[in-house]
Amino acid sequence: MSVERKEDALRQDARQILHAALGAVDPSAAVRRHVRREGNRLLIGRERFDLERYRYVFVLALGKAAYPMAYALQVLLGSRLDRGVLVTKYGHLAAALDERWTVVEAGHPVPDENSVRGAQALAALAEQAGPEDLILCALSGGGSALATWPAEGLSLSDLQAVTDLLLRAGATIHELNAVRKHLDRIKGGGLARFAYPATVVTLVLSDVVGDDLSVIASGPTAADPSTFQDAWRVLNRYGLLERVPLPVRLHLEAGLHGRIPETPKPGDEIFQRVFHHIIASNRLAARAALEEAARLGYHPLLLSTFVEGEAREVARVIAAIAKEIATTDQPVPRPACVVWGGETTVTVRGSGRGGRNQELVLAAAIALQGWPDCVVASMGTDGIDGPTDAAGALADGESVHRAYLLGLDAMAHLHANDAYAFFEALGDLIRTGPTGTNVNDIGVLLVGPK
Repeated sequence: MSVERKEDALRQDARQILHAALGAVDPSAAVRRHVRREGNRLLIGRERFDLERYRYVFVLALGKAAYPMAYALQVLLGSRLDRGVLVTKYGHLAAALDERWTVVEAGHPVPDENSVRGAQALAALAEQAGPEDLILCALSGGGSALATWPAEGLSLSDLQAVTDLLLRAGATIHELNAVRKHLDRIKGGGLARFAYPATVVTLVLSDVVGDDLSVIASGPTAADPSTFQDAWRVLNRYGLLERVPLPVRLHLEAGLHGRIPETPKPGDEIFQRVFHHIIASNRLAARAALEEAARLGYHPLLLSTFVEGEAREVARVIAAIAKEIATTDQPVPRPACVVWGGETTVTVRGSGRGGRNQELVLAAAIALQGWPDCVVASMGTDGIDGPTDAAGALADGESVHRAYLLGLDAMAHLHANDAYAFFEALGDLIRTGPTGTNVNDIGVLLVGPK
């Protein structure tokens, strides 16, 4: 087989493996796997809920996967569903739900006016619930921006500015949400506070490394271990205390001095009737990728589902592993497939376009220049990588050379954070459109047979 045909086969396999990962975390299927109805009994994991005991049954759906999760619950509950609120990203509605729903499409990754409307709608329905009512909360990634209700004394523009500054500084999702939870009314257990004393069952599609319930969508129904002090330290760590809007700094200072109550903590009575179930995660997607790789004849290896850090630094590690496999057949023999999951970050210094997955693949392509039989692909499982229409990108050892022949300087594009234009010119962007799911990023490294 020629070198070109071998590379084409590897590229096709990489795309197929990523497709299998996406299929494993379909939100509707995940709901159906974990929630069943037997007559008037609702079975969720090992818990049983007698629907005859509840006066009203509400559904609150928030996140990029809100629509498919909400639709699955609507079908499951049938006439037993009384009312619902759905808040999702623009373009993520596959079809209309029935008249029982209030639907809000809002901004992401930076919240907009509809994010406030969505948060208020969620809180209003939750607040209507009493001790005889059941709330099913369908939660997925993106909820932090999609539902935003600034704390008293703060404006939407204040929160938009903070979000933008932290994203550009390369803050991790844990750091970003530690700040957001202390500037917002429904984050960090705030929605559970509105819902108390109703019974709340939260079904979670996790997009956070380690599946931390307090971080996913900023944990609206989960106890918050972070504090005002933590939020202050994050801003200080990135040198942003003097750059955030003055009302934000004054609000955090008030919290530090006890003039504003903390977010609800573990052990708070509002969580006595709150239950959480993770129904899909990055780990499940990674497992499906490994199974598909094995089916295609590769020796599969899971690197980690806890991958974090600067995208271009992670890329150098991935490239080093590729070279080791190509040279020594370690840590897994050729043909090899290494899968990883998690969420990297990008410190934006240039004015180009791209996302963390595209930047990772570009940096890996530079490091693997001239190495044959190696393909790297990485994508966001939501189908959106940064402020672009691509989910990610794919590259091999010849990508940099092919770009050079087109007049493109790979290193210049990396310095400018302009991976999108680089891969668009090569035809190597991965475009899926909104997938309806969101469980972090999935990456694949293939090293072909000798």
